[in-house]
Amino acid sequence: MTKNTVILGTQWGDEGKGKLVDALAKDFDIVARSTGGSNAGHTIVADGREYVFHLLPSGMLYPDTIGVVGNGTVVNLPSLLAEIDELESSGLSVESRVKISDRAHILFDYHKEIDAKLEELKGGDKVGTTKQGIGPCYTDKAMRIGIQVGELKDVDELRAKVERNCNFHNNTLGLNLDADAELQKILDVRERVLPLIIDTRIWLNEEIANGKRVLFEGAQAHHLDIDHGTYPYVTSSAVTVGGVCTGLGVAPKHIGNVIGIMKAYTTRVGGGPFATELDNELGETIRANGHEYGATTKRPRRTGWLDAVMVRESVIINGIDEINMTKLDVLTGLPQIRVLTSDGYKDFEGWTEDISKIREFEELPINAQRYVLAVEEMIGAKISSIGVGADREALIMR
Repeated sequence: MTKNTVILGTQWGDEGKGKLVDALAKDFDIVARSTGGSNAGHTIVADGREYVFHLLPSGMLYPDTIGVVGNGTVVNLPSLLAEIDELESSGLSVESRVKISDRAHILFDYHKEIDAKLEELKGGDKVGTTKQGIGPCYTDKAMRIGIQVGELKDVDELRAKVERNCNFHNNTLGLNLDADAELQKILDVRERVLPLIIDTRIWLNEEIANGKRVLFEGAQAHHLDIDHGTYPYVTSSAVTVGGVCTGLGVAPKHIGNVIGIMKAYTTRVGGGPFATELDNELGETIRANGHEYGATTKRPRRTGWLDAVMVRESVIINGIDEINMTKLDVLTGLPQIRVLTSDGYKDFEGWTEDISKIREFEELPINAQRYVLAVEEMIGAKISSIGVGADREALIMR
């Protein structure tokens, strides 16, 4: 029987989690998101068609899979419905398979205005957020003034809280937030959202007890975690394996397998340290070959060599059982490839052969095999699958 499985990033996000989720989701009944908001973007190419998921679990490409948006997430309701509409216009039946936690927090448009204002006030100390309002929404949650999805059921109470919050933020940040306009945006989608709201914690635990299999889909990555990442250049929630338990209300004993996702190189969006960054023509080549632009924001990603030290930390702290290495094909054609280890850089000879059609590890060019095996040794976890192209079938399973 398939174990309940967590898929999480080991670097700074954008490792290609969506592709592995898509590849594995056919063996699971439920795919669940535990933290984050629509700032996450997972792109999947299936049968030559590109699908972009933001808040919805990307495993929902399979017609019978249930998608759960957990209590640890922050949800911009109009954006979520727009995402559903976009996917349904592609021929997917999605809305009837979505379950939103009544304890997830509503991300209002005013959170985006606050986000932009706070970045402005930081001046030269900008974190480089996506300005999607994620941080301010989590801030409201921690300040105990957040508004949960379940509160849509009482319009009078909802109105009072929206007015209170807009007044508070106007007074503290000198903004001009319009409470009536904010409320109306939510009321416009309320009737459509209400049927999707349940206590996902109880529902998930009941489904697990009944033998249903759950794939837990992580957002961002270990080194963007609020506790374990490169603080302060991090996201606003717990995106390690512990965040799965708190963000969905499931006990650790229900997690059977943890898969880490690692690019064959490293990318980063926004500010923060980046030991292996290639801010030069070679970095531009990797960006172009890897199409390294945000799925949600379209921002160009910073690129660099693989940092095995940071991946090793992710393996240790998350108890990662196996690794999916993505985008090995992007390194094709580079004469030399470098990896940062605890002892400094280690150099590897590159390869020129097209590897996008290869499906067996032993058929890879010998230099590509050597690279994978050396990295496996450095990070302390088996590389069980390797991405060699954008399509869902472009995977080598070991």
